[in-house]
Amino acid sequence: MSNEKSYQVLAIGTKNPAKVHAVQEPLIRELFEFITVDAPSGVSCQPFSDEETRQGAINRAKAALMEANADLGIGLEGGVSETDSGSLLLCNWGALVDSKGRVWEASGLRIPVPADVSVALSRGQELGTIMDEHKNEEGTNTREGAVGLFTANWVSRKDMFSQIVKALYGQYLLSK
Repeated sequence: MSNEKSYQVLAIGTKNPAKVHAVQEPLIRELFEFITVDAPSGVSCQPFSDEETRQGAINRAKAALMEANADLGIGLEGGVSETDSGSLLLCNWGALVDSKGRVWEASGLRIPVPADVSVALSRGQELGTIMDEHKNEEGTNTREGAVGLFTANWVSRKDMFSQIVKALYGQYLLSK
């Protein structure tokens, strides 16, 4: 009998450290080999609806799965969605796909986007760029993200996406 463990390959459809850690930390006890892939979202750089954000996550998961020839692919996408009153909410989606073509989806935390940020978004700026300008530094989307800035760092981008990863993996486990 072999003592070797059987690993699954899980392709993460991004190289963004906040998203990569959001996948790795909750799944670290599982038997995965993690591969990061700079997977395209196939949607606009700044998704402006739940559907577009959701589709970006699915596209990233499928592209990562294919590029890495993995057992599972995961994609995470952040965006904004407009409410009936015209205000904007942060939205975030994740998708997990397997080599059989099955797809699991989950969405997470939603919070209002401040009015000044909404105005900048409506003028065509990307949320990451706006956050960098607010903090007067670069790369906020690889660390705390907009959600961190909008919650006084009580919720980080990694925290937000980790919940989605747990929901995705839990759905996957139930389907086995």
